[in-house]
Amino acid sequence: MRLIIGKNPVLEAINSDKKIERIYVLRKDGKNNNSNIIALAKEKNIIINEVDKAKMDSMSTGGSHQGVAAELEDFKYSTMDDVIEAAKAKKQKPFIVMLDGITDVHNLGAIIRSAECAGVHGVVIPERRSAQITDTTAKTSAGALEYMNIVKVKNINMAIKDLKDKGFWIYGADMNGDKHYYEEKYDAATVLVIGSEGKGISRLVRDNCDVIIDIPMGGRVNSLNASCAASILIFEILKQRGK
Repeated sequence: MRLIIGKNPVLEAINSDKKIERIYVLRKDGKNNNSNIIALAKEKNIIINEVDKAKMDSMSTGGSHQGVAAELEDFKYSTMDDVIEAAKAKKQKPFIVMLDGITDVHNLGAIIRSAECAGVHGVVIPERRSAQITDTTAKTSAGALEYMNIVKVKNINMAIKDLKDKGFWIYGADMNGDKHYYEEKYDAATVLVIGSEGKGISRLVRDNCDVIIDIPMGGRVNSLNASCAASILIFEILKQRGK
């Protein structure tokens, strides 16, 4: 079982029909209003436990719980075939966001949120040296995690090779790109690789990309937060595809 905290993550978990063991709500004290979540949980026959603030704080390990938490089934990772089938079901060219070296769970959650909002079919993360799915990821994603195909791979470069064999074009985001991001057409099956803020994408991953794109900078600070950069690029691809 895993625990998620916060109004939006819990609400989206209920709406997504994930198997929820129970929902915890802060005892009524005039400061929290989760009546909509309670009503929806009752409709779906989900057990509701009222707890005091000390208990809720300890469960959420100091996170901003907004007076509600839920215990639900362990997160189920998808396969690359699941992602491709999701695109096929929508009659769309597959669009995958692949993360290389993103170690901050807040960045991971924010990228998942942007990806889900834009209709990305899957997000790929490596098993090692990467942020993983946690309650903080779920909270930062504002519930988007419950709808997104997340694929965990042992080796990013092998995953890129396999996707190339399937006809994908691989675009790596880097400060020193071959093209500005808006100069490229993303009309094929697409993988967008986002690297860490400090180091960017690794050398071998960069070498395995088909095209390196960048976001031109006009200020004195020459880099963006990884999740901000990802959002810009994700929605540019969405625009290019006319969606």
